[in-house]
Amino acid sequence: MSDECLNTPLSQLHIELGAKMVPFAGYNMPVQYPLGVKKEHLHTRQQAGLFDVSHMGQIKLTGSGAAAALETIVPVDIIGLKPGQQRYAFFTNEQGGILDDLMVCAVNDGLLVVVNAACKHQDLALITAAMPDSVKVDVVDRALIALQGPKAVEVLSRFNPAISDMVFMDGGYFELMGEQCFVTRSGYTGEDGCEISVSNELIVAFAKALLAEEEVEAIGLGARDSLRLEAGLCLYGHDLNAETTPVEGALLWGISKNRRKDGERAGGFPGANVIFSQIEQGVTRKRVGLLPTGKAPIREGVELYDGHDVLIGKVTSGGFGASLGKAVAMGFVTFDNAAIGTEVFALLRGKKVPVIVSKTPFVPQRYYRG
Repeated sequence: MSDECLNTPLSQLHIELGAKMVPFAGYNMPVQYPLGVKKEHLHTRQQAGLFDVSHMGQIKLTGSGAAAALETIVPVDIIGLKPGQQRYAFFTNEQGGILDDLMVCAVNDGLLVVVNAACKHQDLALITAAMPDSVKVDVVDRALIALQGPKAVEVLSRFNPAISDMVFMDGGYFELMGEQCFVTRSGYTGEDGCEISVSNELIVAFAKALLAEEEVEAIGLGARDSLRLEAGLCLYGHDLNAETTPVEGALLWGISKNRRKDGERAGGFPGANVIFSQIEQGVTRKRVGLLPTGKAPIREGVELYDGHDVLIGKVTSGGFGASLGKAVAMGFVTFDNAAIGTEVFALLRGKKVPVIVSKTPFVPQRYYRG
């Protein structure tokens, strides 16, 4: 553990559980437990994994005009969100680049926003600057955990049966162990599951209660990364950054139709004209899935070449996909090499290794849509 890093309310519990702690986004976080990354990964796919994501930023917006104001900095339909509905979004800059990705959920008295840990101070400033005087911006000082896997909702429903009525991207307040907690049916593993905002006072007891259930194991950052990679989900600062547009990042699905060029609330967000132009005219590079033909994983930063030894891109995320039993990766290649099935070559320790451009997700996403 680093003395310079912050601790989450669950840090002591992680240590008691035998976690290996590492610095991550300014916090001491568990990278793995005695079970090991591979077994933690497989356990989450098969049963239920408990993740500490308290390092992420939670922000609440209350007051009239919050949704319209948020739409000035994201290309997403926020006004159309009804209480209890959550949506994925991203902040853009004037060049159309992505400043961060986030989750937004409407509640009766406003909006709840969850942002990435490494960007949360920047994101708070961005949101605050966009809001009119009628909107109050509050940082929510609560723990945040994710219970993920095919058994996750079954386990959580033992604490409150009403949770089982939710479908993917629903959110609401539920009583858990005598406290009102905010629960969304979402997560970042590709599995069914929930993210739960809990008071700092209750979180240790609640986490222990969840871990006491037979199906639940504590899961660290290592497996969290391999799970999201198999599910084809981007990690900000790696697969997405301020120089990458949503079109290049294959996130066109995240731009709401009513915010596109012919939509009823077209544009009005930073970089709109750049993004609209790319939608119409195409891009020179694109994020793709990558499957190495050999056993060796290809990691972030590895260069990619075409069959004529021309540099065409690089890997942005890579590792071992335990569910698949083989290496998986994502990266950017020139558009001419982005078609599914294209063979490209990764420069690995001085040798060019064949890699096949593949569709994502690498494993089927199993969100519960009812």
